[in-house]
Amino acid sequence: MNKELNSIGINKKPENTTVVVAMSGGVDSSTVAGIMKNEGYKVIGITLKLYDDGKEVAKSKQCCSGQDIMDAKRVAHKLGIEHKILYYQDKFKQGVIDNFVDSYLSGETPIPCVQCNQTVKFKDLFEVSKDLKADALVTGHYVKNITSNNTNYMYRAIDENRDQSYFLFNTTREQLDYLRFPLGGMLKDKTREIAKELDLNVADKPDSQDICFVPNGDYASVIRKLRPDSFQKGNIKNLDGEVIGVHDGIINFTIGQRKGIKVSDNDPLYVLKINSDNNEIIVGPKENLGKKGISLKNLNLLTDKKDLDQNIFVKVRSTGNLLEAKVELKENNTAHVNLVNSEDGISPGQACVFYSKDQFGHRVLGGGWIKE
Repeated sequence: MNKELNSIGINKKPENTTVVVAMSGGVDSSTVAGIMKNEGYKVIGITLKLYDDGKEVAKSKQCCSGQDIMDAKRVAHKLGIEHKILYYQDKFKQGVIDNFVDSYLSGETPIPCVQCNQTVKFKDLFEVSKDLKADALVTGHYVKNITSNNTNYMYRAIDENRDQSYFLFNTTREQLDYLRFPLGGMLKDKTREIAKELDLNVADKPDSQDICFVPNGDYASVIRKLRPDSFQKGNIKNLDGEVIGVHDGIINFTIGQRKGIKVSDNDPLYVLKINSDNNEIIVGPKENLGKKGISLKNLNLLTDKKDLDQNIFVKVRSTGNLLEAKVELKENNTAHVNLVNSEDGISPGQACVFYSKDQFGHRVLGGGWIKE
């Protein structure tokens, strides 16, 4: 006899199912809370206070600011659901901000949103949700989940312009089986339409665009405030090792960068390598940017290793395309990725996320951090 599953793949009637909804104060998570409430689930909204924002932060297009917390409270009141605020500033600074600064100072290009999901959001909020005896933790991320035999599989969202699966590659198997993503099967316009039908005050709220603790996208100012001694002048060298310029600090550069190098040459110069040990920037022509081989560390796999024995697809940046590749698993949780075609601007500190294609779309198989 087949068991009757509710809309989030759990064998309970909605009225007997408790869900925690992570409410950031934006339209996506607010709409998810409304959908869950309308379907009859017992809903507890939780908003995280992650950093102490100043006046300049409150005006920028970021998530998790003081204004967002107030918006989340208003939505919860409108929907008639319980709402809690968790104060995680210390956890966030240790798990996300400090890591962000260290990564930049070592010549990498970090992705704090992955660290935030990996630590505060899915680790700590996961534990709080379990303590509240919730059956699932529901978020407004644009990823699709398919539940089969009590196992939850993560897929790219149908709205590929909104897909956030790249940022969730480090989710553990235990977390993934507990998480639900109701928006993965709809377009953003539909989300706003539902928010308007629910008469939510955030229906027309702009999407957050900046990293939450970086006012107006100026990450250098954050690092200058936290590590003022990190802006050390150093050499800019060409591929022959000749000094052709001076920089004001390696944190001002990323792999593939062209603008702001301030060195003239017959052909445009691009940042090819950031050598933090010697405080050097290596520049050269565009044809030297392309790479086919990538070394990964700290792998997180959401599938059996045998699924990586075939050609798969990878993404090496959040806005990048899917690239056909072969993955060789190594010891100590590392791997080597061989791209079928070379790709420009692959940067240490970014993630390389693995996908396979089946009848449901592109499934996330895991990934790792780009070492070199």
